[in-house]
Amino acid sequence: MKVLVVGNGGREHALAWKLLQSEQVEQVVCVPGNGGTASMENCQNLPLAVDDFEGISQFAQQENITLVVVGPEVPLAKGITDYLQAKGLMVFGPTKAGAQIEASKVWAKALMREAGIPTGKAAVFTEAAAAKSYVKAQSVPIVVKADGLAAGKGVTVAQTVAAAETAIEAIFQGQFGNAGKFVLIEEFLTGQEVSVLALSDGLTIRPLLPAQDHKRIGEGDTGENTGGMGAYAPAPIATPALMARIQKEVLEKTIAALRAKGIDYRGVLYAGLMITPEGDFNVLEFNCRFGDPETQVILPLLATPLEELILACVQQRLGEMPPIAWKNGSSATVVAASGGYPGNYEKGKVITGIEQVGDLGTTVFHAGTKLHQQQLVTDGGRVLNVTGVGENLDQAIAHAYAGLECIHFQGMYYRRDIGYRVRGIGE
Repeated sequence: MKVLVVGNGGREHALAWKLLQSEQVEQVVCVPGNGGTASMENCQNLPLAVDDFEGISQFAQQENITLVVVGPEVPLAKGITDYLQAKGLMVFGPTKAGAQIEASKVWAKALMREAGIPTGKAAVFTEAAAAKSYVKAQSVPIVVKADGLAAGKGVTVAQTVAAAETAIEAIFQGQFGNAGKFVLIEEFLTGQEVSVLALSDGLTIRPLLPAQDHKRIGEGDTGENTGGMGAYAPAPIATPALMARIQKEVLEKTIAALRAKGIDYRGVLYAGLMITPEGDFNVLEFNCRFGDPETQVILPLLATPLEELILACVQQRLGEMPPIAWKNGSSATVVAASGGYPGNYEKGKVITGIEQVGDLGTTVFHAGTKLHQQQLVTDGGRVLNVTGVGENLDQAIAHAYAGLECIHFQGMYYRRDIGYRVRGIGE
């Protein structure tokens, strides 16, 4: 079978890499792909935009593509699944109606309330004055969110009332474009965040291994939020007992609530949860796609062929599949970023040393790279995901950092404390 993967990040490189491990997958085409997918055997890049639905559709039909796997949230929110399905193509990813679960935080919060899913207290506002008055009546820290898609930058954890007011003004003044028509103000929740990615065929939903992401740029989880500076799986805090509760109280309730709205949700449902010190949890947010960089640590541990699971979701027979099989051990990834990220950064820096990494139990997934005159150069803020697998988390983390020591580009920055909460577990 031939598979087309939409997207150009580390998540899409990992998806293409995993799909090509199967004897059933003869070719993967990435739209538009990156420097890593360009150099993989049986993989090609197609230089189209992720929202060029017509171009993607024409290519897929001409080349007899069996399956389209959509990576990023933006084309899903714009309705790529609806468009391609209408052309007779099989697509893994929710429809535009289902993608609202990420595209509108206000919509998702209302769904959680209706379904009785545990989540923090929140209020919705359409103008700044009322939002500021509300903040003054609450305690800080407090969380201010733009309603729509803002490339991971529409959330502010405000430590003071003044900071919350500044965030409110920025949203309503159009800093995030259409994402800022509504503002959601939520209570600040304490604990540890866990990412639970689950596969759904609209009737059945099955979780993948729980992962833990590091969103802040600085060590010790300090500084600005990013798209994610590293991750590991499985996350020890998400015990089997806790995962059983999340399955019943979050995943199954959400799919049932979507179905009650007439939404046939086939794709990934990603629940971002806050686990309290007492072992309870609240849903912080939902995403409608594979997480990044969580995918880069989950897929190396997956034993069941990925395309079998994806096809079961698309064809609504996930409930007939045997339990998802996993390899023993743990996985960790560390992001090598451009200097200045998540602020301004330069592109086009030559990357060296990746070819030396293969002997270290390490895989490098490209996130922001491209081939320029046959040379690999940086092309984004998050440049590489250096991923290690080991018998335990300590070993996986050590493999990832050993790989990083081989790699160089001007201004390269990475956190040296990925997995600091669990280092020492598994020794």
